[in-house]
Amino acid sequence: MTDSTATHRWDALDFGPPASGGDEPEESVLIEHADDGRVAVITLNRPHADNAITTEMGARLTGILETIAVTPSIRVAVITGSGSRAFSVGSDLRQRNAMTKEQWLRQRQDFDRTLYTLRQLRKPVIAAVNGIAYGGGSEIAQSADFIIASDNATFGQPEAMIGLSAGGGSPVFLPRLLPPGKAMQMLMTGDPITAQEAHRLGMVNEIHASSELQDAVLRIAAKIAGNSPTAVQAVKRAVRLGEGQPVEQAIAIMMDAHWRSAIHPDRSEGIGAFNDARDPEFRDADF
Repeated sequence: MTDSTATHRWDALDFGPPASGGDEPEESVLIEHADDGRVAVITLNRPHADNAITTEMGARLTGILETIAVTPSIRVAVITGSGSRAFSVGSDLRQRNAMTKEQWLRQRQDFDRTLYTLRQLRKPVIAAVNGIAYGGGSEIAQSADFIIASDNATFGQPEAMIGLSAGGGSPVFLPRLLPPGKAMQMLMTGDPITAQEAHRLGMVNEIHASSELQDAVLRIAAKIAGNSPTAVQAVKRAVRLGEGQPVEQAIAIMMDAHWRSAIHPDRSEGIGAFNDARDPEFRDADF
């Protein structure tokens, strides 16, 4: 392969400047709160490196997710990227370039824990994808409950282009979010798709202008946060555990979640609020 061909190959992925192209922020992952603390906004915060994920950044993200998991007052999580150019381009390949095989495998285990913690969060998670979402960045979005994207967002799995089989969830999730053939093409070629195509194929719920994305996502998050956390989490559990199960098994899982919500005080509060024509005051979810 000639140098010019190689340059074209990576230019096609639209990666940003090297990580050394700007100062490292004090915090690589930020957490802020909205809707009176009921919504946690997690921001991947290395915009100078297109929010490429380092070992330290992955560890901080895991810690933030674990804290959200045990904070009852947080009802919804939003995950996004700093800046308008990139959600995240996945693992920081420049950091990996200096790693031994053992260091790389250890980082891989750490990242597996991060993604597992994200997938196992009982609370709803919305991915607000602003710009490029490649590799692990795309897989973080796929691990959320649903995706709201900016009109300049793109999704790609370029792992095969650098000699890797994707290992952050996309071989499992992409064929569920997209037609299986399209998912296979993305995984094998590394070619990205636009937000518009992802929306047409059902991977993305909504598209908004970059300047309007955050407000749109927070409106959705606030609406979810205003519902019964117990009911919302029960619905998430029923959907997640029922995926791929035989129909009657999925129904049994659904009914278990339904009956747990039926005996919870939120059910009486919700019905009472409806009949009194007032806003309900739901309790934070019990553990």
